[in-house]
Amino acid sequence: MRVSADSREAHWARSSFSSGGDNCVEVAFADGVTGIRDSKVTQCPVLAVTGAAFAAFLGGVKGSGLGRTV
Repeated sequence: MRVSADSREAHWARSSFSSGGDNCVEVAFADGVTGIRDSKVTQCPVLAVTGAAFAAFLGGVKGSGLGRTV
């Protein structure tokens, strides 16, 4: 996925745990890149990270390794 105007054509997905509202983070996967955007503002810039970086982030979230203080 090239992160530019054509990122609008990507298949964006939300978590199945989402309440169905618009306060969600959406992700799209293509060519080793993970695009991340705010579901409320779909025309906003897309944060693009490598697949490995996104997997490491998810691992940290699932393993509570991010040092949550709340």
